[in-house]
Amino acid sequence: MREAKIIAVAGKGGVGKTSVSAMIVRILTRKYPDARILAIDADPAVGLATALGVTVESTMDDIRKAIVENVQKGQKKEAVECLGEARNLMFDALKEQEGFAFLAIGRPEAAGCYCAVNAYLKEVITMMAEQFDYVVIDGEAGIEQINRRVMERVTHLILITDPSQKGLQVIKTIKKVADELVMYEACGALVNRLPDTEMLRFLDFEKIPFLGSIGQDSSLTEFDLKGENILDLPDSSLLAAGVGEALEKLHIV
Repeated sequence: MREAKIIAVAGKGGVGKTSVSAMIVRILTRKYPDARILAIDADPAVGLATALGVTVESTMDDIRKAIVENVQKGQKKEAVECLGEARNLMFDALKEQEGFAFLAIGRPEAAGCYCAVNAYLKEVITMMAEQFDYVVIDGEAGIEQINRRVMERVTHLILITDPSQKGLQVIKTIKKVADELVMYEACGALVNRLPDTEMLRFLDFEKIPFLGSIGQDSSLTEFDLKGENILDLPDSSLLAAGVGEALEKLHIV
């Protein structure tokens, strides 16, 4: 079996990472109907589930909480057994959809629990990649997941920015940290919600390869307002065109 392509989407909050992640899933499912595709919602906001029309019933954090509760109650035997069954529990948390599988990491609620969640996430990425051809990770806003080495193993890193200096600075910082901590094969910047392509000349990506831009997509705005999932966006949408171009440049499709 060939090595999985693990695609991580990162950037500052509010730039449309989740929409891009969902569109990547849609493009892959249509381009490769026989491929095994996994969408991982690694953002505590769990927006990817909504974007893909998935109802989340169980998350990775639910598994963590069950183990922690057993330990806190002194039920060490049960906790050890739960750890031993962690792999099975992880696969039980998968939500099978038409054309892809979905996994939500969940939202840690107790202080000091992030290390365990991150350790699970790294393990999930490693184990799940062995079972799927494509893994798409909708990352947490900012650089925290990369800083904590949550996205330690990816093949492609797609950095999303809006046409702002703040957005640019965040992806530059992510790229710098990723160069030191993440073993990726290729990365690039995708500019979202660009009012005018003329604005691109004001954006300095430094050493980050430019993957393309996505204009302000009225069809996506309408879908968001109606609560409809991105899988049903028309093929003519700017989001579909922009993400498709980026995937081609990265030789993913």
